[in-house]
Amino acid sequence: MDHLKINSWRRRRFLRIAGTATACGVLTSCARENSPWRFLTTAEGRTLDAICEQIIPTDQTPGAAWAGVVNFIDRQLMGPYRRQQTAYRSGLREIDQAAVSKFGKDFAALDTGQQTALLQALEGGAKRFFSTVIAHTMQGYYGDPRHGGNRDAVSWRMLGVPVIPIRGRNRYEFPKQGAR
Repeated sequence: MDHLKINSWRRRRFLRIAGTATACGVLTSCARENSPWRFLTTAEGRTLDAICEQIIPTDQTPGAAWAGVVNFIDRQLMGPYRRQQTAYRSGLREIDQAAVSKFGKDFAALDTGQQTALLQALEGGAKRFFSTVIAHTMQGYYGDPRHGGNRDAVSWRMLGVPVIPIRGRNRYEFPKQGAR
């Protein structure tokens, strides 16, 4: 009888804890803006996408936007680049504020020439932030697609680099039974 009482108590406690955790998770996600990104807001994602496309624009080969560089950076900001989250928040805000004060529009709404002029005129912390974005854009565009960028190995194909097979993702053709 005591055994049933202990199991019942454990089960109730587990359900109470699980219910609380679920409610907290729902409330937390409801409080956050509905964004397709893990870390970035929708507006930050648009600004970063426009910046990355300025760094590696589309020409005869897809550029940074198509290759998913923002996806790469966003994923890394939740992991290895975590300590740069504040720099991204403030840097993207500063670039958008500079665009609004100079041209009356957010950075992503500017035409290519205006975006280029604004990025070339950056100074101080914004310039250092832009240097970081350049480095992260290169990593996202030329790195391994499994990290969230370089969609369809677009940069590797452009450079003529053979696409590296990733164990467990390719389907292998096995010889038919009896044939050796």
